[in-house]
Amino acid sequence: MGNRGMEDLIPLINKLQDAFSSIGQSCNLDLPQIAVVGGQSAGKSSVLENFVGRDFLPRGSGIVTRRPLILQLVNNKAEYAEFLHCKGRKFVDFDEVRQEIEAETDRITGSNKGISPVPINLRVYSPHVLNLTLIDLPGMTKVAVGDQPPDIEHQIRDMIMQFITRESCLILAVTPANTDLANSDALKVAKEVDPQGLRTIGVITKLDLMDEGTDARDILENKLLPLRRGYIGVVNRSQKDIDGRKDIRAAMAAERKFFLSHPSYRHMAERMGTPHLQKTLNQQLTNHIRDTLPGLRSKLQSQLLSLEKEVEEYKNFRPDDPTRKTKALLQMVQQFGVDFEKRIEGSGDQVDTAELSGGARINRIFHERFPFELLIKFHAIKNVHGVRTGLFTPDLAFEAIVKKQIIKLKEPCLKCIDLVIQELINTFRQCTNKLGSYPRLREETERIVTNYVREREGKTKDQVLLLIDIELSYINTNHEDFIGFANAQQRNIVNKKRAIPNQVIRKGWLTLHISIMKGGSKEYWFVLSAESLSWYKDEEEKEKKYMLPLDNLKLRDVEKGFMSTKHIFAIFNTEQRNVYKDLRQIELACDTQEDMDSWKASFLRAGVYPEKDQVDSDEAAPADTFSMDPQLERQVETIRNLVDSYIGIVNKTIRDLMPKTIMHLMINSAKDFIHSELLAYLYSSGDQNSLMEESADQAQRRDEMLRMYHAIKEALGIIGDISTSTVSTPVPPPVNDTWIPETSPTPQHRPPISAPPPSRPPAVRGPTPAPPIPSRPGQDPFSAPPQIPSRPGRIPPGIPSRRPPGAPNRPTIIRPAEPSLLD
Repeated sequence: MGNRGMEDLIPLINKLQDAFSSIGQSCNLDLPQIAVVGGQSAGKSSVLENFVGRDFLPRGSGIVTRRPLILQLVNNKAEYAEFLHCKGRKFVDFDEVRQEIEAETDRITGSNKGISPVPINLRVYSPHVLNLTLIDLPGMTKVAVGDQPPDIEHQIRDMIMQFITRESCLILAVTPANTDLANSDALKVAKEVDPQGLRTIGVITKLDLMDEGTDARDILENKLLPLRRGYIGVVNRSQKDIDGRKDIRAAMAAERKFFLSHPSYRHMAERMGTPHLQKTLNQQLTNHIRDTLPGLRSKLQSQLLSLEKEVEEYKNFRPDDPTRKTKALLQMVQQFGVDFEKRIEGSGDQVDTAELSGGARINRIFHERFPFELLIKFHAIKNVHGVRTGLFTPDLAFEAIVKKQIIKLKEPCLKCIDLVIQELINTFRQCTNKLGSYPRLREETERIVTNYVREREGKTKDQVLLLIDIELSYINTNHEDFIGFANAQQRNIVNKKRAIPNQVIRKGWLTLHISIMKGGSKEYWFVLSAESLSWYKDEEEKEKKYMLPLDNLKLRDVEKGFMSTKHIFAIFNTEQRNVYKDLRQIELACDTQEDMDSWKASFLRAGVYPEKDQVDSDEAAPADTFSMDPQLERQVETIRNLVDSYIGIVNKTIRDLMPKTIMHLMINSAKDFIHSELLAYLYSSGDQNSLMEESADQAQRRDEMLRMYHAIKEALGIIGDISTSTVSTPVPPPVNDTWIPETSPTPQHRPPISAPPPSRPPAVRGPTPAPPIPSRPGQDPFSAPPQIPSRPGRIPPGIPSRRPPGAPNRPTIIRPAEPSLLD
């Protein structure tokens, strides 16, 4: 199939890249491209217009190209242009193409010389072009004008580097002949990313504007300032020709005449001019495609495999098939039930490692948040300062206080149910994400299961309130865990030691907030035990930073700072002593509210309680009503011990029964409902066709996936048909390019230097390299001398000619096996 097959591949891959771009993805095929690099007014745009044969690029002074223009040339019988951002619109008037480029540039960059790295994609179909992909980049500049930022030079350089650092990108280094070639910005950046010269082609423009008596013959013959791939000279239209709308075809004829008639260039006229440059670039691009075929095939196969699973269900897709809709509905309801169960149980691929959700969060509510709320309520008992013993006998006082405390349990129990319901609803919504292709089905599923949970909410709350009423109905002082009157008299709760000293209650990371003057905030590994709070450098617990005893400590809430996202609480000493160094309190910060509540619950288990005691006003008597009678004081203390013991029993019972009640009446019931009744509710809620009606986004996504899938398969088929024995030009041998000033590229820009191919053909055609001219006193050896007047056949002294006698200096042309665009 030869080169023709490769040229057919380029338009196909262009379409493939457009398909990926349209859905916000990138196929990362890195197709070989040609980047046009040069300074301002070097003639880059004129070279591209000569390729197309039309005036279509903006003109003017200063920076005209302010966004990269990716120009895809496609050989076609009809002549027109298309923009990727104007899908479906064909431009047959190329003046409108120029206006659209200017308008699209201004949309992103503004109208006052701003630049942007966002490219404009333009595709030109014409019978006069060869298949090429070129990128017109902004000209390199030194000085900012208009609204341009001061670092405009670095911005343009970074933009250029994004393209030319790719190994598959050919670099067209454009330099005008009427400037000093040794100081060419284009050649400098090309050498940074292509030090071996494998991808750089020199282009010399404005040969007709050189001073009289000078020429660029030695440069074009690759003798004076040699490049590995040599130079090609072109003559573009002057500004007067452009303003006068001189036809490009006439300008190309004038260019041909210029090289044939000029005494310094006539002997190499066949190797100069725009047509030869276009053929050379087409040849090099074809070579690049051939060299990158294995990698391109591998990437396409990877893309195909990634799409295979997703496209499988679309291959035989018929949207209006009722049996397909019925099957899809059954499968989706079944999958919804499986996903919900997995999220509740924390199994399968539904486990969220980023944050707690579903069953894990409900488990934390049961075992950390709910006990925290209970401890807050029970803590109030310890602060009952007196009992009006004149009104009650001790046993009546005990029962009255116990009932008041048990009633308080209703609030945390109902709050626990509300938290679980909220998490269940969030879990339902996460599970219905897979139903996003069918908006009506998703909406109905969420509505039905949410209504069911709300219905179960009432029954669950009634049952929990019933449990508390049952506790209130009979105070069982014969319970085996109740201390009894005799033991209560002997116990002193205030001075009671902790049951299990040195027991580790919790470990984890917390941020210790300290002012910047005293070291600033820092994250430490905290260990909370029954007697102390310690923090370490890391979780290995080898380097202890501090240990704080828990005696006389309390908790206090702290408001978040203006810019802070952390949740903060403080620890302070009730005796106004310093807690840490010279600080009266230390502030500890958590990432989430759940973490803070969990740590607070842990501190409560260690005996560190909140600052404000939540005690009803009728439980505490004013100070002047307290009896100072020692007998009455002992009686009060005994009642307090009895209440504390009994409330501990109730606490244990409620903590055990609450999760069981919620699991039975709400969570397990919801599972059964989804598996057995949800489908019937969906069928009765409306028409099945409306339920299974696809969203517009899903239909579009399916079409795009199928297009991409078939496009990749087609591309792989074409690659398989391409002959790998395509004739190509061997890479020219290295030359001495030390005349190009060395610069220090940024590390990320410079690619690894690849070694030259191990073997070369014995005889290589192409431009003959030569060493640099020896420096003379007073002259910089790396700077080019002024333009040298033409002297036919002259070679600088000391440079032996390597050209075999009689060997013409002609490039090798591809000879395809069948007619192609190159003929």
